[in-house]
Amino acid sequence: MVEILNAIYEQDFLDCSYGFRPGRGQHQALDEVGRVICTRPTGWVLEIDVTAYFDSIVREQLMEMIEKRVRDRSVLRLIRKWIQVGVIEEGRLLVSETGTGQGQTISPLLANIYLHYVLDAWFENEVKPRLRGAAHEIRFADDAVLCFQYKEDAERVMEVLPKRFAKYGLTIHPEKTRLLEFGRYAEEKAKRAGKKPATFDFLGFTHVCARSRRGKFTVHVKTMKKRFRRGLQAIAEWCRENRHMPVEEQQKTLNAKLRGHYQYYGRPTNYRSMWRFSREVRHIWRKWLSRRTRGKGMTWEKYAAILRKHPLLLPRILHSWHGAGSYA
Repeated sequence: MVEILNAIYEQDFLDCSYGFRPGRGQHQALDEVGRVICTRPTGWVLEIDVTAYFDSIVREQLMEMIEKRVRDRSVLRLIRKWIQVGVIEEGRLLVSETGTGQGQTISPLLANIYLHYVLDAWFENEVKPRLRGAAHEIRFADDAVLCFQYKEDAERVMEVLPKRFAKYGLTIHPEKTRLLEFGRYAEEKAKRAGKKPATFDFLGFTHVCARSRRGKFTVHVKTMKKRFRRGLQAIAEWCRENRHMPVEEQQKTLNAKLRGHYQYYGRPTNYRSMWRFSREVRHIWRKWLSRRTRGKGMTWEKYAAILRKHPLLLPRILHSWHGAGSYA
């Protein structure tokens, strides 16, 4: 059923949407953010954060949207059953009146259909023709950024956006949704004022105004502080709980965790953050290996010998400059 619906909606979904679509993902969305800001007239960025998006979708409105493209009554009944099923939590069945029920195979697609009508099509067909300058949207699931050429356009959209979302039962987070000056002119203006230009977060990365080696304006990314701390906390918790496991087994699991971190965060310009992460993991591992025996800490010499025999993976850049840096 999901394959059939995907075939239908891939004809409708716009290029600005990257979440839960065949052949698209977070890194294509990140590439597009950099490309738009560096090659299009962009001076302002609007970060959009939707509060509890998946749990707030109004089911009747979602079904009305689906009925525009799907006429088969048996298919519609099946979809309605899917979105009304509850979840079992701690042995209890919980049924809510809104949301699509996260965890189901069809849920990401349904959530994408909802925001396609609420945001994508509305912004493309109704908002952009009324703006004075250029504007672009990049969205992955419920994470989205809007890029504008002029401040007045951005302010107009920011004013009407909460009303648009409220019409469909969604709430814009008042603190995480913000408008900031960002782009080549923002970087030059901040430099003249002796300040650092503003930054914004998208898909786990903090985006920073920078200059390439040739002196051209570009956008650099680094791991968000919140994601950085969360990753280290998870590894520290694992090391604490498994400190008595054989060292060889600990090394295999830690390398699997590091590999996953590098595969996502290994983007150009983010090597320094990954190196810091790798270094902190080494400190964490030594700390909990030292606590395997009471009263006897592990010297750095002994730990160095362990690392020689059971090395941890070093950071690597695993994503190319394609799309993200070719314009720099």
